[in-house]
Amino acid sequence: MSEPQAILSLVTLGISDLARSIAFYEALGFRRKAQGNESVAFFQAGACVVSLFPADELAKDANIASPSPPGNFRGISLAWNCRSQGDVDVAFKRAQGAGAVTIKSPEKVFWGGYSGYFADPDGHLWEVAHNPFFPLDDTGRLTLPD
Repeated sequence: MSEPQAILSLVTLGISDLARSIAFYEALGFRRKAQGNESVAFFQAGACVVSLFPADELAKDANIASPSPPGNFRGISLAWNCRSQGDVDVAFKRAQGAGAVTIKSPEKVFWGGYSGYFADPDGHLWEVAHNPFFPLDDTGRLTLPD
């Protein structure tokens, strides 16, 4: 039997209002899939899936006493990488139009790229970035150098 390959396939975000979060992520441009279960939402996000699940239910499922309060920094950010600086600006404006809270407006950054941060309605931190050192392939996946 071979060893399982380490692949990030799904990220679940604990949310407080499922309908509001579904509307937000659809406004960002994510496409909802597998809509048979009304207590969770799934969005195809390239090679990975983003799921939205009520935070209290997620904590219960993981056997954790309580979820982090919305808006508290959780020590993690999600990233939306773009092909150009202009694409970052367009994506960031789309997020703002969907109701995102601007944390840091897009700007040139010390490592040579261009990025900004927003928070979704539950405070999950997203970076929108153009990294000229990690190009995107035709499917939108990052291409990392060896």
